Amino acid sequence: MSPAKVALGRRLFYDPRLSGNATQSCSSCHQQARAFTDGRAQAIGSTGQIHPRSAMSLANVAFSATLTWTDPSVRSLERQAAVPMRNRHPVEMGLTGHEREVLARIQHVPLYGELFREAFPGSRSPITFEHIQKAIASFERTILSGDSAYDRFVWSDDRSTMSDSSRRGMALFFSERLLCSRCHSGFTFSGPAVWQGGPRAAPGFADNGLAMHAAGRSLTRETPRKTESGLSRVPTLRNIAMTGPYMHDGRFASLGDVIDHYARGGVSRSTRSPLVAGFSLTQQEKQDLVAFLESLTDADFLADPRLSDPWQADDPSCPPGLPRTKAPKIRTKG
Repeated sequence: MSPAKVALGRRLFYDPRLSGNATQSCSSCHQQARAFTDGRAQAIGSTGQIHPRSAMSLANVAFSATLTWTDPSVRSLERQAAVPMRNRHPVEMGLTGHEREVLARIQHVPLYGELFREAFPGSRSPITFEHIQKAIASFERTILSGDSAYDRFVWSDDRSTMSDSSRRGMALFFSERLLCSRCHSGFTFSGPAVWQGGPRAAPGFADNGLAMHAAGRSLTRETPRKTESGLSRVPTLRNIAMTGPYMHDGRFASLGDVIDHYARGGVSRSTRSPLVAGFSLTQQEKQDLVAFLESLTDADFLADPRLSDPWQADDPSCPPGLPRTKAPKIRTKG
């Protein structure tokens, strides 16, 4: 990590030149105003292909024990950055087969020459895909959210930040009656977290009782072990009010729909988590639980200029995510 790597990674994150057909950037599926999701039920790749799963939030992704819906082996942001760039089934950014063309695009931007040299000093050929992945990962580690009404209530003891309804919902969320916090645990509200010098954490996967689509394709982990069919990663609940539609395939339009699913207990099968056993709620309790989930929204995070599109900041007339051909030289040291 370095300020220079973060500055470079931010540029690359918002640059569609990094996709095979130069139409899609990382930010196309991970938009800041939506807590770095895209508002779609299922993501759409650069070639228009609809994906079986939705784009996950990148809030606090630096602490994630694993980084995809179904593959527990992807545990570093550097490795994950290569997945959307090179995936062919489905196509995401569609870089495979266009490597030379994409590098040439990056090399022809004067600003990038300067930024790569500052981020990777001493490298004879700093503009490489390995360095691109490292820079994007560095920027992603700065996508941090932790200043919601809930956080101010808990850590600053500011009783005014949460309504009576959201406080009642918080009690329900952490109760043994609903068991929500058993899966959505920890400061990330997504289960096990990792950090530099911290203990090794096993990735959190669970079968939450969803009816499977396409013969289980959308929820089957990439493993031959049949007993693991139906498992998917537990996503963060931070900024959850901004990241609908919900579930891995966006099948639920509202938080109320999600609560109704868990109240019913989902589809019974051998792999379903014993924590998804169903419960009863009054209408007021349901409203309280939704109010608590809404209290996890971090408004400053959603508008933090340090996480925004730098190309747009250079030239407000330029559409978001569409870099100018000749960007000005900007110093990043200091």
